[in-house]
Amino acid sequence: MTRSFLLTLTFLLLAIPVAAQQEVNADREAVRQAVLDYVEGIYNVEPHRIERSVSPNLAKLGFYRPAAESSYRPARAMAYQQLVEIAKTYNKEGKLRKDAPKTIEIYDVLDQTATVKLTAEWGTDYMHLAKIDGKWMIVNVLWQSPPPTKVNSTPSN
Repeated sequence: MTRSFLLTLTFLLLAIPVAAQQEVNADREAVRQAVLDYVEGIYNVEPHRIERSVSPNLAKLGFYRPAAESSYRPARAMAYQQLVEIAKTYNKEGKLRKDAPKTIEIYDVLDQTATVKLTAEWGTDYMHLAKIDGKWMIVNVLWQSPPPTKVNSTPSN
């Protein structure tokens, strides 16, 4: 074998993992962008961002806890069109604080599915995304209002 052939073969073998890692990074970024479109679409009254990041087959279910109460109420299931309508009105008056949370934690990204946690103004959303026709889309959301603030039960002297 010639030295040139060995160098070419070595280069190709090293390039395969790099290309695979670049694809993984691109998928992670696309997943993050889909979740960002979801939260910012609601925060910024931009329903078109919901339309581009959420599957029309969305299944969204959650648990709501009024601020003055300690127990949760199951919220009605929400479909895609209801979410689009919420995005049109959620912050229409601009009352949402400028530093409203939008923390995205990506737990897992495979070649077709991903799992993400979003912490937002309304609470926590656990999401499943799917790569549909080459585009990452949110298909499931399970959410809850923030838990009640825990009071320190240690007696003070």
